[in-house]
Amino acid sequence: MGLLYRENYQVPFYESDVNQNIKLPALLSLALHVSGKQSLSLGVSDDFIFQRYHLVWIITEYELEIERLPKYAEKIVIETEALAYNKLFCYRDFYIYAEDGRKIMTIHSTFVLMDYQTRKVHPVIEEIVTVYGSEKVKKMWRGPKYNPLEAAEETLYRVRYFDLDLNGHVNNSKYLEWMYDVMEVDFLRQHIPQKVNLKFVKEVHYGNDILSRVEREGLISKHEITSAGTVRAQAKIEWRNKADQTAEK
Repeated sequence: MGLLYRENYQVPFYESDVNQNIKLPALLSLALHVSGKQSLSLGVSDDFIFQRYHLVWIITEYELEIERLPKYAEKIVIETEALAYNKLFCYRDFYIYAEDGRKIMTIHSTFVLMDYQTRKVHPVIEEIVTVYGSEKVKKMWRGPKYNPLEAAEETLYRVRYFDLDLNGHVNNSKYLEWMYDVMEVDFLRQHIPQKVNLKFVKEVHYGNDILSRVEREGLISKHEITSAGTVRAQAKIEWRNKADQTAEK
């Protein structure tokens, strides 16, 4: 078990979708903001790591378990802990609580350190991670296997300036936006995700074209982000009818 850190938050209008739920890419960005504040409080901020080691944190995988999504104007609590690490990977969980204290979402995430110049993965530096109270483990968590999409619908996008983050690569939440954007609007109006697996494979750079590709069978959609013929991100989303969320609230 790692040190717990939590923040209160009220979902604003500009982060809400047509179903009055928080936009999932915005929630991922919020979670990272909270983990960044924990790092700052422990003296190992992103700026500290960059200045001392010339390294940056990047995310390689997410797994989201969703009971329901936070609603517009709802007051929620975001809690996080850096659970464990091994030679290359660090594992952090986020928990989203409703105002009544009930947990409504869990986000599992995998981080690695990357050399800013070479863009290669760097071994974990224990000085950085031990302050979180994380457990050192040998086991590596692996997400699901993603098979190539064979009959996907696809839409072309170009990477723009505001798609980039402080590290100079496409913000991880942007990939999820591209994946959502190729889904049918009527389907998105009637459904919400209940489980999301998202894997980042390779960086996309400014000015490049990307293809957002999707195959959907019933309540499961499979996604790829490709650029220059190479897969850059993959996802699998399990959906349910939004009426189920309304009934459970």
